[in-house]
Amino acid sequence: MLGDVWWVQGDMERAVAAYLAGRSEAEEHGVVGETAMVQAHLAFAVSFSDPLRADDELDLAERLLSHLSLRSSEMTARIAVLVRDAGFAADLPGRAAVLLAEIGVSGISYAAAKLQLALCFHHAVLEAQDDLAIAITRLRELTQSGDYAYYVDIAHFMAGLPLPEHTARARWIDGEQQTRERWRHLVRARRNHLSTTR
Repeated sequence: MLGDVWWVQGDMERAVAAYLAGRSEAEEHGVVGETAMVQAHLAFAVSFSDPLRADDELDLAERLLSHLSLRSSEMTARIAVLVRDAGFAADLPGRAAVLLAEIGVSGISYAAAKLQLALCFHHAVLEAQDDLAIAITRLRELTQSGDYAYYVDIAHFMAGLPLPEHTARARWIDGEQQTRERWRHLVRARRNHLSTTR
């Protein structure tokens, strides 16, 4: 799905548009499972850029998933809750640890890296450099097989950190600099949102 391509680039507007189109198509064809799956991913993307709107998208995802057995999509929706709460919730690392244990039991290995990326977002928003360094190290361990290794790049982009030397570089659709700026903007926007809600 195009949404899966665009959120990685930090372009949540395009990702959300793609997921909305995918959800509409699934609804038109009466494909309940696909509708729920796309909605979970939509909620995940929205949670980065608009935590207020995310409430509605997460409620819909929960309703759509409630009568299905789609563990992977359920995990995506639950990780989206952490993304929505990034910067706001002091208990987020503890909640992430509980969910990580559940992911370990479920065997949905990709979700562990996605969750760790959400944790990196939280630490980047709070400028918790020590916690962020630990989270990035853990993320690197989770992606050492090569799968989702670009999440490590994204974590560096979020925090405004240079990429380590002698590491494989991902190829970004609009180039590394623009992708870096998008992710950095998402972090700054969340900080601004925090400052206006406190």
